[in-house]
Amino acid sequence: MLSTRTALATLRPPLRASRWPPRRPVPRRTFISSALQGLSDGFLDLAIALPFPPGWPPYASTIILVTVATRLVFTVPFSAKNRQWRAENIVIPQLKSEMSSIHKRVQQDMKQEGFRGDKQAVVAEIVKRTKPIAAARRKELLAQHNASPLPTILMPIVTQIPLFVGTTMVLSRVSAAPTVLDSESFFTLTSLAHADSTATLPILLGVITLANVESARWFVNAEVLEREQKVAKWTAERREKGEQILEPRKIYQTALRMLSVGRILLAAMVPGSVQLYWVTSATFGLFQSWALDYWDMRRRNRIAP
Repeated sequence: MLSTRTALATLRPPLRASRWPPRRPVPRRTFISSALQGLSDGFLDLAIALPFPPGWPPYASTIILVTVATRLVFTVPFSAKNRQWRAENIVIPQLKSEMSSIHKRVQQDMKQEGFRGDKQAVVAEIVKRTKPIAAARRKELLAQHNASPLPTILMPIVTQIPLFVGTTMVLSRVSAAPTVLDSESFFTLTSLAHADSTATLPILLGVITLANVESARWFVNAEVLEREQKVAKWTAERREKGEQILEPRKIYQTALRMLSVGRILLAAMVPGSVQLYWVTSATFGLFQSWALDYWDMRRRNRIAP
């Protein structure tokens, strides 16, 4: 009997362990999570502190105000338009003016070397030798006038993407339940914490993005159009010969058009606060592009002979 009780006692779970629930692991706060939490709290405090008129929704108004302010501070000063303008209006004309001297220098070198051949062979050799010299001179002029293409391409990406991603993450964190944004509506949003049920803001975002792509040619001058026509003619001739020619500009524009549709689908899945931020940022970018293109056109016309 004693041995039976001892065996049952060993099989019985200890009562002390059943009194306490199992410990849950405490999530460790990383630098990113701490920074997001701090920025989220700062955004909520800012929305309460700003003296908006009584009828204005404080959180939606703060999103719009912060978007415009950050774009003015972090994206407008780092616009690549100035670098692009210097490349097109200073570097390219100067390189064109130097091409005749480069051709003469190449011809003199060929004469000194005793190059012989028919007219077609001579022209092909001149073109072959001129290309690397012109490319080196172009690179030198771009560096001299601070208009190198790589920084021109990377500058908008470096200045805009971190700001865009960071603000999106902060607003997503602020919109997580429970949140005060759930009680505020704006435009077609019944709540800033939920997606637009009418899909008005996502569609508007896609339209604005597409307008930014299509309106890029509104302020193109005659010289640029003439150069594009020459490039198109040259491309057609090369393709008739069976060569494969890539057109980066058309590929880029097609990708942006596809992005317009993709942004609609993606925006439909994010909270209303993020949708409002994306639409505000896209609208600011559209007007910024128009203003810079118009200013660029005025500057071109001012220096035109």
